[in-house]
Amino acid sequence: MKPPGSYKIAHRQRPHESSYLDAVVIGRDRAQRIVDSLRYEISRGSDSQSLRIRQVFSTPREIYRIELSSPDLGYQRTTLLDRDALEELLEADEVQSAIDKADL
Repeated sequence: MKPPGSYKIAHRQRPHESSYLDAVVIGRDRAQRIVDSLRYEISRGSDSQSLRIRQVFSTPREIYRIELSSPDLGYQRTTLLDRDALEELLEADEVQSAIDKADL
């Protein structure tokens, strides 16, 4: 009988070494997941949800702050995005309609 906590790790599959070295791909995939998550939350939001987008830095890169809050759920989310990610987020029709509702 094996003592608790001893596990065989010798036969686990190891990730490719190139995946550790390619930080650009890892960062791009992470940014895409963040934009997709924001798009989903904005599209399923209720009427009490508020959305604010503000520019916080202009140099050396344009950085935008996206504030999403749902008071009925007690939920707030603040995310910083660069210009490319913000443009990708704003391409979605459901995000555009949420922004149009917020402006009214």
